[in-house]
Amino acid sequence: MDQKTHDKGLEIRKAVLGEAYVNNALKSADSFNKPFQELVTEYCWGAVWGREELPRKTRSMLNLAMIPILNRPHELKAHIKGALTNGVSRDEIREIFMQVSIYAGIPAGVDSFRIAREVFAELDKG
Repeated sequence: MDQKTHDKGLEIRKAVLGEAYVNNALKSADSFNKPFQELVTEYCWGAVWGREELPRKTRSMLNLAMIPILNRPHELKAHIKGALTNGVSRDEIREIFMQVSIYAGIPAGVDSFRIAREVFAELDKG
C-alpha cells in the first residue's frame, strides 16, 4: 500500500462523504473486509478522486449518472450527499437523473428520484 496515496484518499473520502460516514465504514472493518476498505481508500479516493484533471463536482456528477445504472441504491444515497457537498445543486441532480431515465431506463430514474427525495428530506430536517 502506498501510504501517501492512501492518506490523500482518506482526506478526500472524508471531505466528500463526511467524516462520520467514513469513520463508521472504517470502524466496522474487520479482518475480512479491512483490505477492501484500504483498497477503496487508496485507489478509488486517492489515486482517482485525487487526480487534478477533473474537479470533485464533475466526479460527483459522473457518479450520480453511473451508480443508478449499476443499481446500487446504498451507494447512490451516499453519493447524493457527497455531490451536494461538492457543489452539485438539487436542480443539477434532477437533470442528471432525467438523463439517467432516458439512457438507462425509467426504473433507474424512478429509484434515483425516490432516493434523492429521501436524502433531501433527511437533510432538510436538520
